[in-house]
Amino acid sequence: MSETYGPLEALIGTWKGDKGTDIAPDPDGKEENRFRETLVFEPAGEAVNAEEQSLMVLRYHQSVERIDDGAVIHDQTGYWMWDRNTGDIFQSVAIPRAVCVLAKGKAQTAEDGGMTIGVAAAQADIVQSPFMLEKAKTTSFTHTMTLRDGQLHYFETTMVDIYGSAFEHTDTNTLTKV
Repeated sequence: MSETYGPLEALIGTWKGDKGTDIAPDPDGKEENRFRETLVFEPAGEAVNAEEQSLMVLRYHQSVERIDDGAVIHDQTGYWMWDRNTGDIFQSVAIPRAVCVLAKGKAQTAEDGGMTIGVAAAQADIVQSPFMLEKAKTTSFTHTMTLRDGQLHYFETTMVDIYGSAFEHTDTNTLTKV
């Protein structure tokens, strides 16, 4: 692991996987989709805030398509940031549904050499358009990634108030670095 990007160093590159499962809200309950995706992490350098905080930044892009019909069902961009002084990790998420999230967490190294990065956001960390606040409000977000032996496995939960009730929207996949 390089000192440059700390625990984020292992993410740099292109990852692909085709074993994803998306459990999404549907007016009749839930919809399950199998998907493939590409996730690209690129170094974006250092960001210094108020001459005190030093963040090492990766830019990322995630593209997800349904296996059944090839339709793009999710497109996401953002940044992963590591604070060298505190060890905190941040993920900023922007999705083209007029929703942005800032999640915070830490990385943990396992005895077997693997690493887990977990971040979470409460409703106060989520910005949404008036339409989304009224129709499909995101109330929390968690994202856990485990990196081990050239694979990245993640599990993500977005709590959404939609269709008159709370819904646990989940996505999981295992990707391989290419």
